[in-house]
Order: sequence, then C-alpha cells, then structure tokens
Amino acid sequence: MKTYTNPPINQWESLIERPSFPAENLEEKVGQIIAQVQLNGDAALRQFSKDFDNVELLDLQVSQSEIEFAQTQVSEELKEAIGIAANNIRTFHESQQSTETEVETMPGVTCWRQNVAIENVGLYIPGGTAPLFSTILMLVVPAQIACCKRMVLCTPPDKNGNINPAILYTASFLGITEIYKVGGAQAIAAMAFGTETIAKVNKIFGPGNQYVTKAKEMVQQSGVAIDMPAGPSEVLIIADENSDADFVAADLLSQAEHGVDSQVVLVTNSADLIQKVETALQQQLQQLPRKDFAEKALQNSFSVVLNTVYDCIDFSNLYAPEHLILAVQNSISYVGEIQNAGSVFLGNYSCESAGDYASGTNHTLPTNGFARSYSGVSLDSFVKKITFQKITKTGLQNIGKTIEIMAEAEQLLAHKNAVSIRLKKIEDEQ
Repeated sequence: MKTYTNPPINQWESLIERPSFPAENLEEKVGQIIAQVQLNGDAALRQFSKDFDNVELLDLQVSQSEIEFAQTQVSEELKEAIGIAANNIRTFHESQQSTETEVETMPGVTCWRQNVAIENVGLYIPGGTAPLFSTILMLVVPAQIACCKRMVLCTPPDKNGNINPAILYTASFLGITEIYKVGGAQAIAAMAFGTETIAKVNKIFGPGNQYVTKAKEMVQQSGVAIDMPAGPSEVLIIADENSDADFVAADLLSQAEHGVDSQVVLVTNSADLIQKVETALQQQLQQLPRKDFAEKALQNSFSVVLNTVYDCIDFSNLYAPEHLILAVQNSISYVGEIQNAGSVFLGNYSCESAGDYASGTNHTLPTNGFARSYSGVSLDSFVKKITFQKITKTGLQNIGKTIEIMAEAEQLLAHKNAVSIRLKKIEDEQ
C-alpha cells in the first residue's frame, strides 16, 4: 500500500479516485448481450452459459430435487449460522417498519402515504470465486417483510451446471423456489425483459462484476428499476494511536480478498501505526487462501497520515466509502461528523465482517463514492410510497381559490376549470 503524509487538500480529489479496470468496449459488449437476450430469450441464455460458463444447460430453472440434494450437502453448523444471521437481519429490518399518519393540511383536505410492496423483484447472487449466499439473506428477508409477491433469484452455474449448495440451501431456507442457473449481464437482461422461462421483474437487486453492474445501468435506462450502482467492494478505516494494528490489518484484508478490483484505505493520525499495520498485513496475508486476490487489491490501495481524527473524517466524507470503520478512542463521539458512508462500524471490536454476515444491518451498499447520494438496501428499497388525498366539499371551498390563482398564473386554464366547475356546482346546490 502506498502512503501519503499530510497531502494538501487540493490533492484529495485525485487520491479518492477508485482504481479503474477498463474492459475493452464494455458498454458495447453488454449491449450486445442484452440485445441477444431480448431477441432470442432462453436460447441466448443457453448460448451464453456455453460461452461464458463452459456448460450446456437443458433446464435453466433449478429443480426441486437439486434443492433437496443441496440441503444434504450443507453442514448443520452452517445451517445454524444461517438461521441466526437471518433472525438478526429480520429483527433489524422489521424495526424499519413505519405507520403512515393521515394529515389534515387544512380543514377538509386530508393527505397520507401508504407503503405498497414492489410486486416482482429480481435478485442477482454472484457465484464465481466467492458464492455469496449471505447476499440472499440481505435481499430476501427485507423483501419478505415488505410482502413482495414474487422473488426471482439468478446465479451462475459451475462448469458442471450446478449451483453452490449453500446458495440453494439459503434460498430454500427462506422459501425461495424460483431459482435460475443464469449469471452475468445475461441474467440482468433476462430479469429486466423476460424470456420464455423467466418472467420479467419490476426491480433488480444485487452486486456483481463490471458486466453485471453495466447491465444494471443499461436496463435502468429502459425503465427497469435497480437498487443502486454497486461495484467492487471497499473499506476505509480511520484509526488512531490506540488502535490495534492486528485488527486494522484483518479488516483491510477482509475487503481486499473480495477481488483484485477491491480497494482498502487506512487514514490515521499516527505514522507509527501504519508501520505496525504493514507488518501485520504481511503476516496475515500468508495465511489466506485468497492471498493472490488480496495482494493485488493492496497494490491499488493506500494509507494517508493526517494531523487529527477530524481531518481523517473530512477525508473519509470526501471518499464516501462503502464501509467505514472508526477504530478510534471514543468512536461514538464522532458519529455526528459522518456525512458520507454506506455503513459505519464503531470501535475496535466492530469488525466489518459482522455487517457482512450476521449483525443485522444490510451489506448491499453503495460503492465508488455513490454513498454521497445513495443509501444501502433497506426495507424501503422493496416498497413504493403512494400518496393519497381526500378533499371534501368544504375542503375544496377552502383550497379552491388558491388552486385557481396558481393555475391561471401558469396559464393552465383546464387545471383552473377542474376546480371552478366544482365550486360553481357547490354554490348552486346551496
């Protein structure tokens, strides 16, 4: 990791730029995939499975027998862990339920909102080098609380045409049976536009590689909603001289091992801590099965030394990390200073892994600086908020003149007439 010591503020913008891994003609390639799925449906999905996953599929949908077999391949220990995590996630997301209140804005004019579930949602679950079965918990649980009627899950198969047992078990544990062996940009296209086998959805959720992310961006332009722009994983750690270097190194590596395009950042007011963390990183790296991924991610990562913790927070707010760890003394006292972050972890023992799996918060979060304007997935992500209003005769008499004046000022006389005609009839009745 490179180290920058007290870089001037006018250099911060260049430091916070994420590493880029350009794929040649990415938008063109993804556009072609989407077009083929729209044109040829299931046949295109089977061809892309052959081209990209090296597998020829007869059936795109996972069978009940495959689900039942997967249940026998998952250890009781993992099943118990999934159950505990699901319960915590459910508890946290149920706390987000709210009751909308009717408001009388003036006598006879009543307004309110009502939460209505998005009927059909598509869930994309990466299944490559790291099958993210935990993401199923993060997406399905709030969708169930919101009462979404239909949930479609797409995930890529292995070269034998199988889905990771933990993915199938977790989906089955939560009652999801509509599971398809489709990955990549083609899965996003299938959920967005539909094929003979996969009926289209109204909103698509889930992380993925740059092809998946680009596909989500492109189908959004066609009117299909997505959760958020979600690219490679990232963490920024703010640490002081009281931080435990072993903990900091472990948290940096927990994100670096996601993939070579991940980025991890350490911002501290202690130059001595950086040296200790570098030593701990090298020691812990040797024990990781995904050492190669983590090492390459570290090459695109950096440390920054600044004068105070407040300076570190200013830098973090500009960076807008997906995950922010405040590994500083009295971390709770700095909460009010945090402006931009997907999810925040306070103190030496709040490891980011807890949020990834089982504490209850959602790990589907905005990356690449989008935390400046996007929230992570929550219960609200799965509902629409519809406004209602009820206006009585008295209410229209009270508000009518205001509407008429404003409509006439905008030269929209039909708007004015919709009120005037009603007021005239009320007057005639009296």
